[in-house]
Amino acid sequence: MANVNIKFNNKDYLLSCDEGQEESLKKLTKFLDQKYSELKDKLGNIGENKLLLITTIQLIDEYFDLKEKVANQKNKLDEISNKFKEIKSLAIQYKDNKDVEIKKLNNELDSFRETIEENNALYESMLDKTTQSLEKIISNSESLSKTQ
Repeated sequence: MANVNIKFNNKDYLLSCDEGQEESLKKLTKFLDQKYSELKDKLGNIGENKLLLITTIQLIDEYFDLKEKVANQKNKLDEISNKFKEIKSLAIQYKDNKDVEIKKLNNELDSFRETIEENNALYESMLDKTTQSLEKIISNSESLSKTQ
């Protein structure tokens, strides 16, 4: 434990605190002394005990107001977090739906390509047969012309 000399209401006090907390204790005591002095200037000298009580009540009031504001902000943050989770879930669902749709379109595209390839092969085959038939006809007509 560390000992700290502080001044409160123009009186010196020796207080103890954990090692390393000396500056914090001095800062808190200075803040309390300022609040106490402000009330003393405002209310006059109504007695040290009464001023200490009023100072304490004001500080506790500020503490509870701040605590309520923090709780409200936490609630707002929780609401935002929940909305974010909902939006994230909707985005994932949307992506999954689009992935299914893309897969379906890719399957249709593959099927369309296969049909085109089959039709091209059929067209090539028909062209080859037609060419062969025309060549036979030409060859036969040339043979007939030579014979006449």
